[in-house]
Amino acid sequence: DDTPERRSSGLPNYVTPDGKAALRRRISELEETFRELRKTRTGDPLHTQRLRAAERDLLYYEHRLKTAVLVDNSGCGAAEARFGALVSARDGDGTLYRFHIVGEDEADPDTGKISWASPLASALLGTGPGAYISWEKQTGGTKLEIVSIDYPGGGPQAKPPAP
Repeated sequence: DDTPERRSSGLPNYVTPDGKAALRRRISELEETFRELRKTRTGDPLHTQRLRAAERDLLYYEHRLKTAVLVDNSGCGAAEARFGALVSARDGDGTLYRFHIVGEDEADPDTGKISWASPLASALLGTGPGAYISWEKQTGGTKLEIVSIDYPGGGPQAKPPAP
């Protein structure tokens, strides 16, 4: 078996409510894929590789769901950036950025979702409107001014664990 194991970072597995739901959906999808692949046993090495990859991914996501620590700050209205916050920031050129601080498995930088453990999120956590942070992008460093902090949804307030 040359299918490498998926490893987690070893950091606490904080998730937003959407992140926990996404883990459940991913597990359902992988269970279905695994069932379908098991039905059609062949001697094809590519099929065997897909089966092993599906099993590996299923075990990984089941573990991630089992170890998930739900942090629900939706609607909390805190003045500083916490886990789950939508942070709007502007650079010196006036470009507006929006970052959603989420769990590791939820992160998708292309859509503005950044892991709470990333350097950018670490710089944002605890800041509020009017604060400045340094952001090291691939194109070089820039300074960002925090414009606003929002918490989507209106669920119960929860104080996040310290990162």
